[in-house]
Amino acid sequence: MMIDVKSSTAAIIDEIEKGVIGKREVLEELMAAVLSGGHILFEDFPGLAKTLIANSLASSLGLTFRRVQFTPDLLPGDITGGYIFNRMESRFDLKKGPVFTNILLADEINRASPKTQSALLEAMQEKQVTIEGDTYPLPDPFIVIATQNPVEYEGTFPLPEAQLDRFMVRLSVGYPTVAEEREILSRRRIRKTDEVAIEAVTDSAALKEMRDVVESVHLDGDLEEYIVKLIAGTRHDQRIRVGSSPRGSLALMKLAMSHAAIAGRDYVLPDDIKKYLIPALSHRIMLEPDYWMRKHAAEDILTAIGKNIPVPVLEKR
Repeated sequence: MMIDVKSSTAAIIDEIEKGVIGKREVLEELMAAVLSGGHILFEDFPGLAKTLIANSLASSLGLTFRRVQFTPDLLPGDITGGYIFNRMESRFDLKKGPVFTNILLADEINRASPKTQSALLEAMQEKQVTIEGDTYPLPDPFIVIATQNPVEYEGTFPLPEAQLDRFMVRLSVGYPTVAEEREILSRRRIRKTDEVAIEAVTDSAALKEMRDVVESVHLDGDLEEYIVKLIAGTRHDQRIRVGSSPRGSLALMKLAMSHAAIAGRDYVLPDDIKKYLIPALSHRIMLEPDYWMRKHAAEDILTAIGKNIPVPVLEKR
């Protein structure tokens, strides 16, 4: 019997919502990226529960979790690990770094030097790390959740395009509403502690089953062409210097299939694709200089491209 992705995802999000108030849509996008086997970049202001979301996700999935605070003096070996001389045995023993985990939180990733940031590239793409010429596989699943502050640039190193392209989605948490913020205070007062107890509602084997179900979701040929046209639109728009790579079209397809499974469907609708147009592509395009200082320019341009591409009409299943 195949696992029910819709009910399993709802249970995971319900568990995370014990501590994260009013962000169900963001959590659904997060789960779509997880089910698609992707990495997640959170770009938002400090104090908006990005770390809490990452920690709660790992706990609810029953996965191992490590957090690394990225700083300018962080070295690649601080992430991957290295060989330590064992005086008792007169040999070098491997000490694995924090990257050997299921979910790695790279907090404020743009504060580390480019050399250290690049140490994550092999891990994110190949799911393995190389230490002193030896290659070691990472645990399965392996998910990087990185955070960065969108307004603080002093002492930071912007992520290169090659690394941004490795993130399946870029998400923003956003401020809570007045009612949600009151709920946050109320729950903290009743709980009498800052800690939120999150229980595991699934495990790595069940997550793999959920990913297998996502792979079986049907994508109509017309929708494949729709995705290709959207990506081509980013390459021909005069406001965009560099359009999305094929990795962007693959991400858009996988996210649409995951969203369909989360909604309880075994087929993709055009709305599944449109929903992830901005999360999947906004960090994969490079704008012309005239648009660098405009707020939400990438999002506005992608929205305009989405409106200009005709949406295919599918036959009823």
